[in-house]
Amino acid sequence: MKHIISALVENKPGVLAHVAGMFAARAFNIDSLVVGRTEDPELSRMTIVVIGDDRVVEQVRKQLAKVVPVVKVQDFAGQPVVARDLMLIAVSATPEKRPEVLSMVEMFKAKVVDIGQKLLMVEVSGPERKIEAFIDACRPYGIKSVARTGTIAMPRQVKTDSRPLITDNR
Repeated sequence: MKHIISALVENKPGVLAHVAGMFAARAFNIDSLVVGRTEDPELSRMTIVVIGDDRVVEQVRKQLAKVVPVVKVQDFAGQPVVARDLMLIAVSATPEKRPEVLSMVEMFKAKVVDIGQKLLMVEVSGPERKIEAFIDACRPYGIKSVARTGTIAMPRQVKTDSRPLITDNR
């Protein structure tokens, strides 16, 4: 099962390497890892997608909480979240096929961000299943390249259970 974990970390050099080293040392597999600044320039947020059972994810959460530059760890399991991926995809779009591809872009609420003679570059954002569906829909036209961000997520404001979800290391 996929679990989304959010870690608020100090915005310092080497923190990403430190956290990634913790995962490697304990043989935890990362499905995706996204890091970006927060509203506080002293902090960054890591959104880590881990595949495993509850026991594995609990170990990941506990080990992350022990890493010195980590300020907070939040496991979104059992909590309603908004999760999104971002993708840029270059699709073959000859003049004859371009209207079909543009129709598909519109249907997926995607955005054309670059037009070449034989290619369209499209930006798609949304849940992972939407990204995967767009890739599948583009295969018959020819995919030249894909760049993806991985998952970012934030909890919705409604809490669904009473488990402690946040570990504060500050």
